[in-house]
Amino acid sequence: MAATVLLLATAAACSAEDSDSATEAGASQDTPSAEFPGEAAAGEAVRIGLINNEGGQAISQPENREAAEAAAKYANENLGGIAGRPIELVICKNAEEPTSARDCGNQMVEQNVSAVVVTTTGLGSIIAPIVTAAGIPYVTALGGSREEITSENSFVLTAGSNTSQAMANFAKEQGWKTAVAYTIDSPAATGSLENMGAPRFRDAGIDFDIIRIPFGAPDATPQVSAGLDKNPDGVLVYGESTVCTSVLKSLNTLGSSAQVISPQTCVAPEVVSAVGNSGVEGIKVFSSADTVSDNSESVLYRAVMEKYTPDTPTQGFAVAGYQGVLGLVRATADLSGEVTPTSIGDAIRAAKEVELPAGDGITFTCDGTAVPDLSSLCGSTMIVLTMQDGELAEPSKVSVLPE
Repeated sequence: MAATVLLLATAAACSAEDSDSATEAGASQDTPSAEFPGEAAAGEAVRIGLINNEGGQAISQPENREAAEAAAKYANENLGGIAGRPIELVICKNAEEPTSARDCGNQMVEQNVSAVVVTTTGLGSIIAPIVTAAGIPYVTALGGSREEITSENSFVLTAGSNTSQAMANFAKEQGWKTAVAYTIDSPAATGSLENMGAPRFRDAGIDFDIIRIPFGAPDATPQVSAGLDKNPDGVLVYGESTVCTSVLKSLNTLGSSAQVISPQTCVAPEVVSAVGNSGVEGIKVFSSADTVSDNSESVLYRAVMEKYTPDTPTQGFAVAGYQGVLGLVRATADLSGEVTPTSIGDAIRAAKEVELPAGDGITFTCDGTAVPDLSSLCGSTMIVLTMQDGELAEPSKVSVLPE
């Protein structure tokens, strides 16, 4: 649950045009194209660890793993894998509880993998130190813990951990004077808002309040009403699907006219179904990926998914697995010769302005300069989409850096 809140992540509901777009990108074609050149990897496999939050009681997202596997197959068949050698994924399913997370980290060390890709987790503070202490690169599209975003040998490809700061920049651009954040009452979520979001909002001259909602609360009307007494120009909604649903229903019942901004979790299919299209209309959704537009990266994502894992939904957090694996492949594109944890880490640090998979043209650079004081963050830009008729549309960009 903490992972869903903090990692924010990322991806948008799939559009009705996905199938057509996949065909346009060449996924259903046997002949090579610019996107599917057929440059197959060969030789001894490069073992890459993959840790996915899967099989636990609180949260399980097998689609993340399936998207990562699709990206690996795509890279092996078309991009020469890593250094010309095929990628072999060594998979560990993290049940999103400390013992399981620790076990997955230790398995990666014991299996002597050359790098570890983590899809999404709220337990990066446990996994990352184990992996990085062994000298193994830790790669993720979304990382929220201090250990993930500041540790040597950790590479967070997107700016997703800074979502609340991106929201503050957006609010400033919109001329907000007052904002209220309705957040699930968990240390991960409230800590992120208090330590990263609140200072940025207040530096922008915006009066900012945080109102906590208990996990699983079916009715948030009292808390929402208290926040609306401040007549906010905009509200932030942070939480898993139950909290998002209860807050959005209360906002609609109380007739709020404030602009709503949220991470992708608050427009998940189950939330839209419960609230209705009108209840999410116009929400600005902050994401690390664009999976719905006709941008070439978005089209490629849908094409790869259609070709290699057609039954996997492309909405939700699946794209995080795709971004992690394909981002690693792109960052190591100039790697040749011996493939080791050290050579992979060096290649990632040396790569400049690498195009983020499904990133609407955003690039990443992992030399420690992308975001001041957060040395492991490789990106400084997020994508903002708008809910229209129950679907995400109109991607734009906003920086997480101070203005």
